[in-house]
Amino acid sequence: MRQIAIDPITRLEGHGKIDIFLDDAGEVANTYFQVPELRGFEQFCVGRLAEDMPQITNRICGVCPEAHHMAASKALDALFGVEPTSAAKKLREFVYMAFYVTDHTTHFYALGGPDFIVGPDAPPAERNILGVIRKVGVDIGKQVIACRARNHHAIEVMGGRGVHLAAGLPGGWSKPMSEAERAEFETIARANIDFALFTLKAFDDIVLKNEQYLALVTSDVYLHRTYSMGTVDEKNQVNFYDGKVRVVDPDGVEFAKYRPEEYLLHISEHVEPWTYLKFPYLKTIGWKGFVDGKDSGVYVASPLSRLNVSDSMATPRAQAEFDRMYTTFGCKKVGGRYQPIHHRLATHWARLIELLYAAERMLELVTDPEITSPDVRTIPTKVVGRGIGSVEAPRGTLTHHYETDERGVLTKVDLLVGTTNNYAAMSMSINNAARKLISKGKVVDNGILNKIEMAFRLYDPCLSCATHNLPGTMPLQVNIRRPDGEILEHLRRDG
Repeated sequence: MRQIAIDPITRLEGHGKIDIFLDDAGEVANTYFQVPELRGFEQFCVGRLAEDMPQITNRICGVCPEAHHMAASKALDALFGVEPTSAAKKLREFVYMAFYVTDHTTHFYALGGPDFIVGPDAPPAERNILGVIRKVGVDIGKQVIACRARNHHAIEVMGGRGVHLAAGLPGGWSKPMSEAERAEFETIARANIDFALFTLKAFDDIVLKNEQYLALVTSDVYLHRTYSMGTVDEKNQVNFYDGKVRVVDPDGVEFAKYRPEEYLLHISEHVEPWTYLKFPYLKTIGWKGFVDGKDSGVYVASPLSRLNVSDSMATPRAQAEFDRMYTTFGCKKVGGRYQPIHHRLATHWARLIELLYAAERMLELVTDPEITSPDVRTIPTKVVGRGIGSVEAPRGTLTHHYETDERGVLTKVDLLVGTTNNYAAMSMSINNAARKLISKGKVVDNGILNKIEMAFRLYDPCLSCATHNLPGTMPLQVNIRRPDGEILEHLRRDG
């Protein structure tokens, strides 16, 4: 048996590797998407004050601190039994929309985009943000940088810091928005809409009008059918900040719809001994392994799955792009909702539709008269002792679950993050791509290996916050030595 290793995999947050095993005939026997790191944030948060969690968890990584900050703040609302004011909710969502614009922009242009803009078969040294700028021009590169800069400025002003923001509090937000700030942010939001429309046009020109790329997006190399998950509002429209979690089956039929605090009734986690990352699955179906279809408990929580579970988008320009994507894939409406798209590379397109929605929603919020209200917090007066908060992180549904003693000191922390939701599906996408791209007698070059990497990269994995499983055993060996190096005593603990 022959082994092909892609180690490390590239253009993601965190560390990972792919092992591909070929049988004696040269066909793919199996693949493993391994995550060889353990962060353990759940455990070292125990014993700390619950109100510190928005600041602790947003340091899990520098890619999505805003998502953890918002989920933590919402969990504290529940834990202290307090309802934020209407203005506070709008401020939180405004900051979150600015974050979404920066995050989706980063993925398209720096992480996922090079595979299309530069080309999947281009040399590895060229498939990066510098290669993208060389291909599309310095002026477009400046637009990308400007988009990130203006939205990080908004986050810093309203969140207290540019990266690890600090404004989230149980019951609300620490800073109101002034009228001068509101006027500045309105200009930023309008520029974001123009940038999102420009980026969708670029995707149309570069990918959809390129026969080779369009064939890749619609091919069976990246096609497999699973359940889809995402948060929706009361109209069953996409919502990143608040709502119920909806799950639809591979045909688009609603399977479940639940409040975030009910997540343990619907989700369980499977572990394997070869990775530090768990595999969530739908509890009522059960873990059936890495297989597709209605009888498998595997689901996806991603930009594409959020659109799959939604009846429509909540903003007009995003709705027009939503309709265009589903009709391009030939999806029919059943029960008032489009049938799901299961071609996984379409996630890149869905991500850009979400970018446009975030920009439009940001403008709606910043032009709401209530956004400048000074009433931005309800002060907590009790400790309930249990709190669960959820938002849609760019990579999928993010849930924070805290339990405390009567003093508000944490006794249990559970983080179910976006990338963890997708781990089983990512593994299946990699396996599917490897089996379709590698065959007997075929030379496995860098282009093929990159197309296999594209199968996980489309999910935009953020692995640092996702690693919670401790597989196998942790043997400990200690040698006590004299100053000259002679071993005095050898201590060993297995397990």
